[in-house]
Order: sequence, then structure tokens, then C-alpha cells
Amino acid sequence: MQLAISVIICTHNPRMAYLDRVLSALKEQTFLHDQWELLIIDNASRDALDETLDLSWHPHARVMRENQLGLTAARLRGFQEAKGTLLVYVDDDNVLECNYLSHVADIFAAHDDLGAIGGKSIPEFEINPAPWIHEFYTVLALRDFGEDPLIQNGEFGAIAYNQYPDFAPAGIGLALRRQAFHAYVQRVKHDKQRLALGRTGRQLTSGEDNDIVLTLLNAGWGVGYFPQLQLTHLIAASRLKSPYLARLNYAASRSWVQVLSVHGICPWKKIPGWTVMLRQFKALLRYQPWRSRAAYVRWRGICGLLEGQGHLQDC
Repeated sequence: MQLAISVIICTHNPRMAYLDRVLSALKEQTFLHDQWELLIIDNASRDALDETLDLSWHPHARVMRENQLGLTAARLRGFQEAKGTLLVYVDDDNVLECNYLSHVADIFAAHDDLGAIGGKSIPEFEINPAPWIHEFYTVLALRDFGEDPLIQNGEFGAIAYNQYPDFAPAGIGLALRRQAFHAYVQRVKHDKQRLALGRTGRQLTSGEDNDIVLTLLNAGWGVGYFPQLQLTHLIAASRLKSPYLARLNYAASRSWVQVLSVHGICPWKKIPGWTVMLRQFKALLRYQPWRSRAAYVRWRGICGLLEGQGHLQDC
């Protein structure tokens, strides 16, 4: 049976209170349940989710176990299992607005050249964040680019570094045209370097979203931001602590260098590996991470960037 949309939740040891809210929001979607399917990819969770989740409210709901740990592996499994012509990847802490799926269908119907779209990600914090946290909203995948749609057209060939749009979709609430995403799947499924760009367990590498966008742009598909696509991003208290944000900023900066290199984009020169620690120490003197938690998180981002430059391949 051909369905319009496949909603795919990739999850590893989810916080069940959050996942319950994600599922409740999906239950309230205005898009008719018989026109879309719900796939939950249990990515090697300690407790099997098929024994704990009640999905009887949905006529096309399935839970599948993917034992290869890693977000990219889980996403590829979701693609393999999906029957929809459109795919919507929803994190296990994403609460979609009730008309999200309807908007996805309408936007793709109106723009047949778009391969991927995203929208607003509005935070709901478990605890009140310190004022300095706002600087790192992007790292936390919190996004609001205003009330006007923004579109980047695709190119058949390499996209330059300065052509990557700030508003490009992120993994949070990511909606894809199946035909477009297939181009990414074919390129990544046998490429160990690109498979490693996704988050794996406690490893916070996060370059797979950029890899998807660049692959689609290079294949000639456009990407867009549409403000009517809105979700609430549930932010746990643990994610507002400086050690976590420092790890996240480090991993994001390092993987940004890696994914650009995969696509032949090298805005930074490769630096000798033996100089990385010296450069990180120089950055420590410049950013003075002991001054504040924000300064510490900034410094770790620079350290990640330098680490990425130290491991650059020729491109």
C-alpha cells in the first residue's frame, strides 16, 4: 500500500515521558491517520520498545529493532522500511504542531523541486536556562528564521562553502522527498567515513544532517525553511550544563570540517596533527575558558574545529 507520508522516530534509550508526548502530538495530527504510517526504529535500546509502547491508535504503526548503534544506521533502516513518498524524521523529544504533517504534504505538492524542508524548533526547557545559553541555541538545534519561507535552489555539481544556507533543514523534524533522499542513501550506505558522521550512543558527532543537505543540493534538489512547520523541542536539564554543551560544540565543530571535506569543500587548510594541541593551548589563552561557562563552551568549539583540521584528507 502506497502511503503519503512515513513518520520515522529513531530512538535510543528514550526518556519515556518525552516519547509519550511526541506520540501524543502525532496522535492529534490533522493529516488523516490512514494516509501516513508511523515507524519507530528502536536503535539498540536497553529495554525493547515493542514491549512497552501502545500504538493501537494508529492503523499503520510498527516498531522495529535496529541493533547497529548509530543515528545514521537507524535512519537508513527507517528509509528501507518506509512506504511513504514523503519521509518525516522526528526525534524522540520533538512535539509536532497538530498541522505539521498536513503542511509537509502541501509544501512538497507546491514545490516539486524541493528535496528537504524544515521549520521552527521552539524550546521547552525542563529548567530555566541561564542567559548565556541563548548563544548556543543553534548547537541545541533551536531554530527560528522568521515568518517568511526561505529556499536554496540545488546545483548539479559542487556547492561552495559560502553557498550552504544557514536556514538549511536540520535533523529535527526533517521532511524529505523519498526520491531525493534515495540519492543520499545510495552514497552513504557503503561509505564508512560518512556512516560515522551521525550520532552514536554518547558520541555527539552531528555531521549527518549537513551531509544530507549537501548531497541533495549537489544532486540538484532544493532545500527550504517554512515557518508553518513548527515543533516544540523538549530540552532536558542535563543538556543545559556546560560540560554537555562543550562536548556538543566540540563534536559539531569537528564534524562540520569532516562533512565539508567529504564534499570536496576545504575552506580551512589542513594543519599538521602534531600542532593541534599547541593550537588548542593558544586558543585557551585567547578564549580564557576559566572566565565563564560560555567562554568554556566557545573554546571547546574551537578545539573541535582544530581537531577536524588536523585530520583533514586532501580535497
